[in-house]
Amino acid sequence: MSKAAALRAKFRDRDLTHIIGAHNPLSARLAENAGFDGIWASGFELSAAYGLPDASLITMTQHLDMARAINDAIDIPVVADIDTGFGNAVNVIHAVEQYEAAGMAAVVMEDKKFPKDTSLLADGRQELLSIEEFEGKVEAAVATRRDVDFMVIARTEALIAGHGQEEAKRRGEVYAKAGADAILVHSKQKTPDEVLEFIAGWDLDTPLVLVPTAYPQLTEADIAALGKVKLVIYGNHGIRAAVTGMEDVFKRIRTDGGIQNVDADIVPVTHVFDLQGVPDQKAREKKFLR
Repeated sequence: MSKAAALRAKFRDRDLTHIIGAHNPLSARLAENAGFDGIWASGFELSAAYGLPDASLITMTQHLDMARAINDAIDIPVVADIDTGFGNAVNVIHAVEQYEAAGMAAVVMEDKKFPKDTSLLADGRQELLSIEEFEGKVEAAVATRRDVDFMVIARTEALIAGHGQEEAKRRGEVYAKAGADAILVHSKQKTPDEVLEFIAGWDLDTPLVLVPTAYPQLTEADIAALGKVKLVIYGNHGIRAAVTGMEDVFKRIRTDGGIQNVDADIVPVTHVFDLQGVPDQKAREKKFLR
């Protein structure tokens, strides 16, 4: 079964599928080992890894190369965050061709203008495309895919931009009717009330996707009980965990004037060897090197 088919089967057969953001193959492998259903090839996480704002500054090539490397390193599906699709509908056609060929199980595309600003930034530019223009981009993505199991997920930022429930619902319905396999509705409110209202008013069969970064109190059990949400994305916790860990360890090394205290509190290098696949490499050497 292809990874695209595996993801679509999860949407069909499970109450809820959970994926988490990664910014490189190592973080993706750690997420797979932890038991996640898939990986979110996050534009925010990769931008942060480059030390850049999530503002359409990294190129499609940079993101595609990392998404491909992530996919090659793991056995679970990868959902690629392609932001605004890197341009207009023609750019979307090229992007879908490339990401599908790279082995992605799905892409998520949002209805903001290019260049975008990250959704949770307090004073960010949250400028939306016209419904008609984004409808064309969704139709282009759907028409381009070769594998019917490859999913096109349309993300509306209407709530993020402050346009309210009616506009969010109208956009979601148009995108669903344009062929989107699922609708991601995003919110920056600190409680889940806004998304819960949207879900309550959603009456199409097209499943919904949530990214509960701003309202972490909404658990997977809560989401599954809603009956309309099939995918939850933990969008930036990988890079935040990495920053948390490195800041703590680096500070302790400087405070202690060496690694004598911190060394016992971090994983041994042998664990990193295992994550790198060194045992497999050594087995190949033993079998084939002469």
